[in-house]
Amino acid sequence: MQQWLQLVAQHKAGQPVGIFSVCSAHPWVLQAALRQAKARGTPVLIEATSNQVNQFGGYTGQTAAQFRDALWRMADDIGLPRSAIWLGGDHLGPNAWQDRTAQEAMALSETLIDDYVRAGFRKIHLDCSMSCADDPTPLGDEVVAQRAARLCAVAERAWQQAGGEAPVYVIGTEVPVPGGAQETLQSIQVTTPQAVSVTLEAHRHAWQQAELSSAWSRVIALVVQPGVEFDHHSVEHYQPQAAQALSRFIERQPGLLYEAHSTDYQAPKAYSQLVRDHFAILKVGPALTFALREALFALDRIEREWLGEHRSAQLCATLEQVMREQPQQWSRYYHGSPHQQYLDRHYSLSDRVRYYWPQPQVQQAVDALMDNLRSNPIPLALLSQYLPDQARALNAGELSQDPQDWVIHKITQVLDDYHSACYPEVR
Repeated sequence: MQQWLQLVAQHKAGQPVGIFSVCSAHPWVLQAALRQAKARGTPVLIEATSNQVNQFGGYTGQTAAQFRDALWRMADDIGLPRSAIWLGGDHLGPNAWQDRTAQEAMALSETLIDDYVRAGFRKIHLDCSMSCADDPTPLGDEVVAQRAARLCAVAERAWQQAGGEAPVYVIGTEVPVPGGAQETLQSIQVTTPQAVSVTLEAHRHAWQQAELSSAWSRVIALVVQPGVEFDHHSVEHYQPQAAQALSRFIERQPGLLYEAHSTDYQAPKAYSQLVRDHFAILKVGPALTFALREALFALDRIEREWLGEHRSAQLCATLEQVMREQPQQWSRYYHGSPHQQYLDRHYSLSDRVRYYWPQPQVQQAVDALMDNLRSNPIPLALLSQYLPDQARALNAGELSQDPQDWVIHKITQVLDDYHSACYPEVR
């Protein structure tokens, strides 16, 4: 908690500092984030989402404790102190159980919160904004706040029983669905100061009613929409002038910052502008696995040119086959002609490919690709054709010959833009 409150105090004192949140469960993305933290000497915030990691395993098959343990093993192997890892839980609430009644979904949410806090997650985003099966749509601010306060009480009990640092909380309802917009962007409405005021007062009152005054002092941020978003093929870029009123509002709120979701794919300078405008917690996820996919697709092409189709691992073909055979993770989102669906499956900015990397057939193809390239080192000129930045780093002696390191290097390039914005004095 002390680290979080120190970060908030520094920012409120006028220092343009923030922190970015890595929202991914892919091991190579996590390795990239942990390696960067070690190299830069800064903490790293890793967050798990309620539909990704929960008491039933989520789509990763991991509970909160299992996710934590896997992350700690990586950190131990890399040589990063576990204390440098800040664990957060994103969209914790009924998100994964919206098809249940409110009573059922909230009971499951209580178990979810308890598990996360007992596992050592200390940044808790309480999100009860979604309607359950027997709820009206949309929910009113009071109901959302009351449910969030109910989950906060669970978190407080779990912390008091488990010990350790007290949790800090993020509240707010103006969030897109996890992973970016599902439909084509039309126009993004920046959250108004009036909407923030209503949200803040509703939650403050709910906390008072639930006798959670001590916990309220550890609410550090509100989730708002500063005007950034992406859909399958386009990005809504940050316009500072459009968020001026929103930015000024939080300056009058002691101890509070903004958290911005779906900041993926912004121009590098936008991240510094967002932090300066008090959107000091920046969430990133799909852009990281998008970079991973780009690197793996490039290596697939390199392998086929270098070794020939008959000797290649056929990663892209395998991935396409698995996605077509198991369309559950993309069919609701990608529409249009068969060719358009093909393009979306492979290249959409929402990157629903990320759900398929753990599939056994796909993982085997990735492993075979790595083995082929390790056993048959490729010419620098061929690497430069498809991964020019990695070729330059390799040629300069800054990167190893291992193709997995080339993938991690490409992911790190995305992370570096965030790091520069959040830690302007650390190079």
